[in-house]
Amino acid sequence: MRIIRTSGEMQQTALALRAAGRRIGLVPTMGFLHAGHLSLVRLARARSDAVILSLFVNPTQFGPREDLGSYPRDFARDAALCREADVDILYAPEAAEMYAPDASVYVTEEHLAAGLCGAARPGHFRGVCTVVAKLFNLCLPHVAVFGAKDAQQLRVIRRMTRDLNFPVEIVAGPTVREADGLALSSRNSYLSADERRQAPVLRRALDEAERLYRAGTRDAAALRNALQGIIAQAPAARIDYIAVVDDETLAPVQTLTRPALVALAVYIGTTRLIDNTVLQA
Repeated sequence: MRIIRTSGEMQQTALALRAAGRRIGLVPTMGFLHAGHLSLVRLARARSDAVILSLFVNPTQFGPREDLGSYPRDFARDAALCREADVDILYAPEAAEMYAPDASVYVTEEHLAAGLCGAARPGHFRGVCTVVAKLFNLCLPHVAVFGAKDAQQLRVIRRMTRDLNFPVEIVAGPTVREADGLALSSRNSYLSADERRQAPVLRRALDEAERLYRAGTRDAAALRNALQGIIAQAPAARIDYIAVVDDETLAPVQTLTRPALVALAVYIGTTRLIDNTVLQA
C-alpha cells in the first residue's frame, strides 16, 4: 500500500492510473476506521481496479463548538486496517495541504442540505461538499462509495455530483451495525459504558417505525410520536430531531404516499448519534 500526503502527488498518481486504463474507486473517510468503513472498501474493490481511501479530518465541516480537536484519531491503526483490506493508496493530507491560508471558494448545496443535520449544524454540508469536490479533483475516481448511515450526506453528495457534472458514480454502502443494532460510528468511542448500553434505543425506535409502517400507519406525526416515546425510555437520551421526510427531496411529509426517510439525531449523554431507515412499499 502506498501512502500519499500531498495533493500534487495524489493528482499525478491518479492521472497515471487513468492513463494506464485503471478504474479508480474512492472511499472518503475521516479515519478512526471501523467495520463500516471496511465494508465500503470492499464495495469499491468490487467496482474498481485501484482503491484509494482518503483519511482527512476535514475542519470546514465542524462548527466552532464541535469536536474537531477531540475527534478520535489513530493513524497507525488505520493504516494497518487499510493494508489488511487491500487498499492500494491511503491518501492522508494535512489541513494545510487541502486548504490554502486564504482559501475563499466553497461548494454549497442549497436545497437538500437545508434541514435535518444541515439545520442543526450550520455550515456542515458546505464543508462536506467542498472537501468531497476537492477529493474528486485530486483522486479522479470513477466510483466513490459512501455509507447509507449518513443519509442526508449521501443525498447531498449525489446532488452535487449531478449538478457539477462530476463523472463519478456514487455508490451507497449499507449501514453496518453492532449485534445490538447500534450503527457503527467513530463517535461511538465517546460513549461511557452506561451510555453504550442505552445507545441501541435509536435502532429500536427505527424498528418500531418499520413495524408501524408495515401495519399500515402512514401518518408522519404518529410515527414521530411513537419514536419519541421509545427514545424517552433511555435516561441519557436527548432528541435533536426526529424527521419523516420524502426520501428524494428531503421535504417534510405529513402522509406517506411515497418512499420516506425516517431520520434521527439523538444525543446519548454528550455524544450526538444519527441513524435512519427508508420506509417504502
